[in-house]
Amino acid sequence: MSQVFLGLGSNFEREEHLRAGLDALAGLLRDMRCSPVFESDPVGIKSGPFFNLVVCGETDLPLMELDRRLKFIEADNGRYAPNRKGLPLDIDVLLYAGEVGNFDGLVLPRAEILKNAFVLWPLAVLAPEHLHPGEGRSFSALWDGANIDQRLWPAPFDWRGRALTPLSLCEAYPKPVV
Repeated sequence: MSQVFLGLGSNFEREEHLRAGLDALAGLLRDMRCSPVFESDPVGIKSGPFFNLVVCGETDLPLMELDRRLKFIEADNGRYAPNRKGLPLDIDVLLYAGEVGNFDGLVLPRAEILKNAFVLWPLAVLAPEHLHPGEGRSFSALWDGANIDQRLWPAPFDWRGRALTPLSLCEAYPKPVV
């Protein structure tokens, strides 16, 4: 079994697509845990705001087979549809069993971990003491020292009858007023 961390995001029918993605991942991963959901302004594209979260779990799938199955989940949610609106569902392998390197074009650990608040903050909440395999520092230490200029706030979100984002986190970091 290999521990894997995956980043999920959506900017179109966000709740529907994230819930569908989580349902599908629950069938692929053992002991799946989810970070809170965060809402953010788009980065690198012009669109509406995104919902993002990180999940971790155990898998017996080899890395490239896992990545292939993630593409199927994205496709099932309209990611590759010719007439799609926005980005229905994006799922990225962030970490896989501590591997470092380029695996048939899939570079691990994923560079976005250190570049995007919508990846690093959820990781810091979900696995604060887990070490980034390339940096050798914990996700909480990386988040505490991050200097990332992106607007991001916790978003209320439930899945299978349980709140993924604690109300206390939403209250501590309310959505900014523009």
